[in-house]
Amino acid sequence: MSPKMPRLEKPRPTEELTTTSSTPATSAAESAEKPPQKSVELPKALTVKQLSDLLEISPVDIIKQLMRNGVMASINQIIDFDTAAVVAADLGFEAKELPKGKTEAITSISGKRVGFAEDIDSLKPRPPVVTILGHVDHGKTTLLDAIRESNVIATEAGGITQHIGAYQVEVHSQKITFLDTPGHEAFTAMRARGAQATDIAVLVVAADDGVMPQTVEAIDHAKAAGVPIIVAINKIDKPGANPDRIKQQLSDHSLLAEDWGGNTITVPVSAKKREGISDLLESILLVAEMAELKANPNRPATGVILEAKLDTTKGPLATVLVQSGTLEVGDCVVVGETWGKLKAMFNDKGKRIKKAEPSTPVEILGLNNVPQAGDTFVAVFNERTAKEQAQERQGARERAASQPLKPRTMEQVLAQIRAGEIKELNVILKTDVQGSVEPIQNSLERLEAEKAKVKIIHTGSGSVSESDVLLAVASKAMIIGFNTHPEPGAVRLAEAEGVSIRLHSIIYELVEDVNKALAGLLEPTFREVIEGHAEVRAVFQVKKTRVAGVFVTDGKITRDASARVLRGGKAVYASTVTSLKHFKEDVKELSSGFEGGIGIEGFGDIQVGDIIEAYRKERVG
Repeated sequence: MSPKMPRLEKPRPTEELTTTSSTPATSAAESAEKPPQKSVELPKALTVKQLSDLLEISPVDIIKQLMRNGVMASINQIIDFDTAAVVAADLGFEAKELPKGKTEAITSISGKRVGFAEDIDSLKPRPPVVTILGHVDHGKTTLLDAIRESNVIATEAGGITQHIGAYQVEVHSQKITFLDTPGHEAFTAMRARGAQATDIAVLVVAADDGVMPQTVEAIDHAKAAGVPIIVAINKIDKPGANPDRIKQQLSDHSLLAEDWGGNTITVPVSAKKREGISDLLESILLVAEMAELKANPNRPATGVILEAKLDTTKGPLATVLVQSGTLEVGDCVVVGETWGKLKAMFNDKGKRIKKAEPSTPVEILGLNNVPQAGDTFVAVFNERTAKEQAQERQGARERAASQPLKPRTMEQVLAQIRAGEIKELNVILKTDVQGSVEPIQNSLERLEAEKAKVKIIHTGSGSVSESDVLLAVASKAMIIGFNTHPEPGAVRLAEAEGVSIRLHSIIYELVEDVNKALAGLLEPTFREVIEGHAEVRAVFQVKKTRVAGVFVTDGKITRDASARVLRGGKAVYASTVTSLKHFKEDVKELSSGFEGGIGIEGFGDIQVGDIIEAYRKERVG
């Protein structure tokens, strides 16, 4: 049985105001200042995800608004019209009930009709979609194999499973879909692209090892996605296995086990010995039943691309997860800027199938190009429509590329804080050592401005990684670094996605910086642009100075550029490039793939293996 949803008070209809004025020009000016009228037609019930799609607002923001009104709901949970209407009103929409007999829900903004949702009667139960996360050596792959093999033995003895990045198992005549992702980075990368594919996260923790940094990252990524977490305590057969110690460590990260009085399901398993697998599957079905997962199978299919590749004999192949509707051979689909007519579909056992219903993963053949993982697809009426929509998207991308850089994500967030549209500032905190995390986190969480407060969604020690940036993109967060630096890949990704990375070496300045952001007053400052990296492969004594013999690994190094020396991933010195040589000739720059000599102003302790990072500072905005 699903938990009973509290009913919210239905908002009053917006009153129409009639103003008479002797000066028509003034009236027109006042009218021009008013925001466009936004209205939405809603069915008597819909899921949080469908409401998010209709309002074109992040599901996380919808869930937060529900929580502010005393309603706890997951992304796939169904809410009634009155509850949805209150949330819509809070977010600036006038909600109207869908006329009887009408099955589409329409959003209207200044007269433009967009969006789609289902009437409650058209929704049918669907299988849960599960992602397995955890530390690299804690048995994720072995557990996936155990689940797959136990199902093959039970249903198709001797069957060969084709690896398509996802598969289904059947338990007590109920199906479960598993996504075979490499880890939480892939899980979050898909979310950062706007695809919420997972209903439940299974966190694997080794009973003899415990909660590791990657485990904590996986927990934070799953929490940020708003999906329920089931913990599989693996390797219980090994000497030194201590499930109670694992539960204690999990409680430190707000995952309190059910048998300890919390609401996190923990299941002891041994993937190697195939023990506890059936208990884990039944727990997944229980959580899925509570979530009341539903979709409409009787509509054009929509879904997400899980994997894609170019096969030398078959052409472009894509593994897709159908999320709503039914996908059939012969359907025309649009995927990003790609389109095609489906020639064939294969299930996870390599068998040709004619149709795929919600929560079913299939490999499809017939696209005219290889799509990107995380792209969404939609089935359309015919090939002409598919081609036109793909061309429209390509044109939109090209027009966007010709425009100035898009507004930075952080600037948009701060604008929303100033406008009172959001009440929390999401922060990812990375420090040089773990001991620095707690005092800084406590200082930040105590900050509270009139308009918003700080929410720490992930902490960790070490350099800022691409995984941190992906989480920031998906959660609209800013990244704060204390005595640490971003990895080159993270810098490039942050620049491309508009993520703000702010670095500090003094705690009170860090806190003050976040406090300004919280008030929505953070002015555009300067940001670092990494120009290139060079690896030190030899050191030469030239008169009284030491010169580094280097190989430029990426970008370029220019004379007089700002530079820092990185040793073991940490900056040990910052200065400028004073001399630059290619063989014996002085040069202005060294490009990627070239060798040369570099002198760093005031630094005589250069060592083989050091990395010289050249950068410049440019004003943001």
